[in-house]
Amino acid sequence: MEQDQNQANLSSEEISRYARHISLPEIGITGQAKLKTSSIACIGTGGLGSPLLIYLAAAGIGRIGIVDFDIVEYSNLQRQIIHTTNSVGILKTDSAKKHIHEINPSCQVDLFNQRLTSSNALEILRPYDVICDCSDNFPTRYLINDACIILNKPNIYGSIARFEGQASVFNLNKNSPNYRDLIPTPPPKDLIPSCSEAGVMGILPGIIGSIQATEAIKIITNIGNPLNGRLLIFNALKMSFKELKLESNPENRNIRRLIDYERFCSEIKVKNELDFDIKSISAKELRLLITQSSEEILLIDVRNEIEHNEYSISGSKLIPLSNIESGEAISEIKILAANKNLYLFCKSGKRSLLAIKHLKKFGISVTNIEGGIEAWNKEKD
Repeated sequence: MEQDQNQANLSSEEISRYARHISLPEIGITGQAKLKTSSIACIGTGGLGSPLLIYLAAAGIGRIGIVDFDIVEYSNLQRQIIHTTNSVGILKTDSAKKHIHEINPSCQVDLFNQRLTSSNALEILRPYDVICDCSDNFPTRYLINDACIILNKPNIYGSIARFEGQASVFNLNKNSPNYRDLIPTPPPKDLIPSCSEAGVMGILPGIIGSIQATEAIKIITNIGNPLNGRLLIFNALKMSFKELKLESNPENRNIRRLIDYERFCSEIKVKNELDFDIKSISAKELRLLITQSSEEILLIDVRNEIEHNEYSISGSKLIPLSNIESGEAISEIKILAANKNLYLFCKSGKRSLLAIKHLKKFGISVTNIEGGIEAWNKEKD
């Protein structure tokens, strides 16, 4: 009787559309009917959200909520495959909805053209069965995690950086680990380069986002073994997967209210004296030094070649962070910096801090330019 009822919930067109799902004994008519009546919220329509939304729509998820406040830019198109060149300049949510309906017109799409915050998260996420974290920053990840704990919702997590990605399932049941078990304390904000600064291989979020979509379908249809208590790590350069076990700490589930997550994540700062004993100089001080001092200085730009060619500080030399981290540029820097005072900069000061950390291991004395090229430009204005 249940099989007949589930079949009645699917139209003949839907049975044809999802025939390859229905042919799988693990899914069948019953599982496909569950997908049709399910709802999933996706926070972020960028690199991770793009493949996830495409595959959820194709799989027959009945209702999808999309939370994002950004617009499509040309630099997104290298990896955010739900958007096209014609989408540039429009809201990512509108672009994603259009693509979803081209794939599956019967999918209900709810748009939230706003930033997810402590004041709206519970209201936005409450109606959905599963939450997919496709965000790209620590404050939002902690916010999603805590909201899912309060609402008792599964949280399908993904993250990417350069050539490596991670995926896991948090809060699947009362004994499941959550994001705070993976990262109890947010890392120093000053040492976390953004995607635009560090770069990312375009296909990487496609792989991790597809894994997130797979986990969502498994959870809804109650099949297989979800990534509950397991962190899957993928390295694109090595083409390898490895798995880490995650343990649940009951204290990390003791979440009763949402907090100010921007403040929570910014309270952890690099302590110069304790960590790296980093010397720093402001953009204003550097300008005065260049124009009024007889000091011999060497300015090194640790961004990439495209950024350097677009705009840089006059007289600076390009040595990308990757060359410093690999050790390739250490000898060159020692020669260049002989009898000179060395200053490093990047876009905002994050990559230069990472570079200084490596250079100090080789006994190279260096000063960080606070705020990087952004502060330099503001000071010029």
